[in-house]
Amino acid sequence: MDPDRRLYSFHPRIVALMAGGMGLSLIAVFGVIWIRLPADARATFDWFQRLTLLAFFGAVLWILYRLATLRVTAYADHLRVRNVFKSYTVPWTEVSRLRFRSGDAWLQLFDADGNRLGILAIQTAEGARASRAAKELAAVARDHGAGQAKPTPGT
Repeated sequence: MDPDRRLYSFHPRIVALMAGGMGLSLIAVFGVIWIRLPADARATFDWFQRLTLLAFFGAVLWILYRLATLRVTAYADHLRVRNVFKSYTVPWTEVSRLRFRSGDAWLQLFDADGNRLGILAIQTAEGARASRAAKELAAVARDHGAGQAKPTPGT
């Protein structure tokens, strides 16, 4: 089996729509504000202030882009998780369990060391679609060795 072949992939629609809408609204509102400012008011902004505004604007748009591209993808030998600020690659042998209980904001992955990783792509906002995704991902995880007890060293 090709280890780079995607076995399962999920990407939230509601968060992507929200982030896209917010990004377009941000561009439109601030674009109109800047254009509607009188020329003498725009001239009061020096180059440093303009760069600061653009940097802040760019940072907000980058965060919205990352929100719009949340994803979890399962491969034969690992799971790839793209969250807002960081992406993770977790081998199936390191996945202890996946948990998506009622009241949880998003799917949680527990690794072999007991560390918890939130999988933001599968979140409660998606409703039944997220529940199905969590069950399907758990089935893929079980089929590829996740949750199997590791032998104790020296036995």
